[in-house]
Amino acid sequence: MKTSMEYECIRSDRKTLAIQLTPEGKVLVRAPRRCSRTLIENFLEEKNGWILQKQQELRRRQELIAQERSSRFTLTEEEAGKARKLAAAVFEKKTALYAALMHVSYGRISIRDQKTRWGSCTAVGNLNYNWRLILAPEEVLDYVVVHELAHRLEMNHSPRFWAVVEAVLPDYRLRRKWLKEHGESLMPR
Repeated sequence: MKTSMEYECIRSDRKTLAIQLTPEGKVLVRAPRRCSRTLIENFLEEKNGWILQKQQELRRRQELIAQERSSRFTLTEEEAGKARKLAAAVFEKKTALYAALMHVSYGRISIRDQKTRWGSCTAVGNLNYNWRLILAPEEVLDYVVVHELAHRLEMNHSPRFWAVVEAVLPDYRLRRKWLKEHGESLMPR
C-alpha cells in the first residue's frame, strides 16, 4: 500500500522503525538501513491516525502560543515610563510593609526591565524588581516582594525558604502559578 503522506526518512543502524514529528508537524521516519520503502509506507499507513492526531495537537498548541503572544501588553515609551515610576513607588511601600512584618532589613531597591527575572536579592540585601510586575494582579506583586525578602533569611530555595514564604502568604503557590502561566504575557513581543 502506497501512502500519500509526505515524510523524510532517516536511515541508521537501528533495528526498528520509529516516527517522529518536528515542532512544525513534519513527519520523520527513522528506519534501519536495509528497510524497504514498502515496509516504511505500510508502517506510516498503519500509524496514520496517530500522526494526524499529533499534528492536530501541535497546531492547537501553536495557535495557543500565537494567541498568548498577541494578547501581550504593548505600551508606548511614555506609558512604560509612567509604569516604571508607579512600580518604584509601589515596590517601595510593599517592601517596607512586608519587611516589617517579616522582621528583615534590606538595602536599596532597583526597578529594572529584565527579560527573564521578576526579582532578585543580592547577598548584601539589595532588591531588584521587574517593573512589568506592575501590570500583574496585586497578589502577584506581594508574592514577588515576599519571595525576595525571604532570601534575607534563606539565600536559597530550600524547604526552609518556602516555609518562610508560606508563613506570610499561605496561598503563595496560587500566586506563583499565575506568574508561571501568565508572566510571559507581561513581556514585550
